[in-house]
Amino acid sequence: MQTKLIKILGVVTDLLQNKHRKTQMKTVKISALVLAMAGVFATSAHAQSAKTNAWEGAYGQIGVGYGMFVPKIGSGTAVTKNSAVAPAGIPGVPAGTPLTALGYPANVSQGASASNVNNVNTGLANIAAGYNFGINETWILGVAATYYPGASSSATGQLSVANTSISGALGTLPVPGGSSTATYNVKNLYSIILTPGYAIDKDRLAYAKVGYTGATIGLNGPTLAYQSTNLTGYTLGLGYKQMITQSLYAFGEVNYASYGTKSLTATLTTGTQLQGMTVSGVGTDILVGVGYRF
Repeated sequence: MQTKLIKILGVVTDLLQNKHRKTQMKTVKISALVLAMAGVFATSAHAQSAKTNAWEGAYGQIGVGYGMFVPKIGSGTAVTKNSAVAPAGIPGVPAGTPLTALGYPANVSQGASASNVNNVNTGLANIAAGYNFGINETWILGVAATYYPGASSSATGQLSVANTSISGALGTLPVPGGSSTATYNVKNLYSIILTPGYAIDKDRLAYAKVGYTGATIGLNGPTLAYQSTNLTGYTLGLGYKQMITQSLYAFGEVNYASYGTKSLTATLTTGTQLQGMTVSGVGTDILVGVGYRF
């Protein structure tokens, strides 16, 4: 009887010891988890405190405003295939004989020019995202991309083809010119920029912008099939940001863009090809908006 009692006590003791070991292991696991979480929070806090200044890091913003584009269009040549034929009643020349068979040129060239071209004045929207690198407690250098969705309002201009003449076996023949109204707009405007900035304090930032920009000019009209030309150039700007909350800020900008000269090739609905004309221009805009500083 005493031997059985001793065995029972031994079993109970083993059970208690196993339960104690499991409890210790569970406590160790919980402690390790707590320490790991504390390490994550400490690392995050250290990363925040390790910023060179408050404006370092990623950001995104949206803005609205007003913009103007001033175009410059150079003269060129309108080239038309000569499909004219001789009229009836010319001695020795059957009616309907192609003029090209009588020594006249296969293509007729006339001067082409644009005049009274109005500026585009339009409302616009802008989205941008970028990242600021801290140089020291005062200065940053950022890199960003911006995009203006949609197309501007349209503006008009006068497209003119000059009178000319051609010579052949029947003598000199006049070729009349003409003019019509053409419409254009600006769309797909974007830029890739560097943004050096001066951190006035943790809530205020003044900055400049310099970079590469591009836009698409769309042309159409009663006698002009729709054409588009891509322009590229450089952009400059100045801006200011003011924190509203810990992460949300308001901003204002003024931007300038200069687009280099690009050859403009277009086709009139009559089949006439416009060749050698050029297009360039400058644009300005004023933006206000809000952004988020990560």
